[in-house]
Amino acid sequence: MPSNVNPTVRRRRLGQELRRLREIKGMTAEEVAERLLVSQSKISRLENGRRSISQRDVRDLCGVYEVEDHRVVDSLMQMAKDSRQQGWWHAFGDIPYSVYIGLETDAASLRVYEPQVVPGLLQSRQYAEALIAGGLPEAPQTDIDKRAGVRTRRQERITDPERPLRMWAVIDEAALRRMVGGKQVMIEQLEHLVELSHLPHVTVQVLPFEVGAHPGINGQYAILEFPDTTDSSVVYIEGVTSDLYLEKTNDVQRYSVMYEHLRAQALNVEQSRQFIDRIAKEYTRLTTE
Repeated sequence: MPSNVNPTVRRRRLGQELRRLREIKGMTAEEVAERLLVSQSKISRLENGRRSISQRDVRDLCGVYEVEDHRVVDSLMQMAKDSRQQGWWHAFGDIPYSVYIGLETDAASLRVYEPQVVPGLLQSRQYAEALIAGGLPEAPQTDIDKRAGVRTRRQERITDPERPLRMWAVIDEAALRRMVGGKQVMIEQLEHLVELSHLPHVTVQVLPFEVGAHPGINGQYAILEFPDTTDSSVVYIEGVTSDLYLEKTNDVQRYSVMYEHLRAQALNVEQSRQFIDRIAKEYTRLTTE
């Protein structure tokens, strides 16, 4: 697959364009579904980019919307074709959060708050393996290796010299003190975190316990923004059996404001490095006792 084709993002862009055409026509999703003898939920899934879109779907919808410009139809048909190709992550088999990976792969910036663990893009390999094994106690080693491999591949966005991901991470103190994989693994993880924090496009801030209640108290979330201004920002909330993606402007704005409050309450960058370094030294002392 060409490196510049991201099927997840193609589906989102195509879905947004199909929704725009429907709204121009002044039709509801229910009316379109009745015309095509399909369910309303199918039209909704096509428009939100959560479902693969066939060229036949595009042809049928363009017919309903009376799109007469063949260049527009051809462009949409090509997007539908691209959206059915496979991203790099499909080589690892069935990945439950593949939609998120597709979005992350194409994002220009990522703001993440993590209350329990070090963010995935900033994890060392040993920490990632121990974390995955702990979270999936019945998983075979092959599944653990596969998921760790995906995480390692995702991290290439951080070190990509041509297209690095701009990342802000606010990490709760609990994530730094939760011993994952043992003392030595934690020492290496915290040192790795400090090292990455020196990259010009990575900002790491620690939210200490002493802050008390804060806007992120309800749990983890991430905000993804994209280089193409036609792609709406996405708030991602990870779940146990399903994930939540919020794209409405009001939702994104609300979470963005929450994130700015988190950043304001967290330690600044240099204080955060010193804080992480102190905890790493605490683990070091424990290894000698």
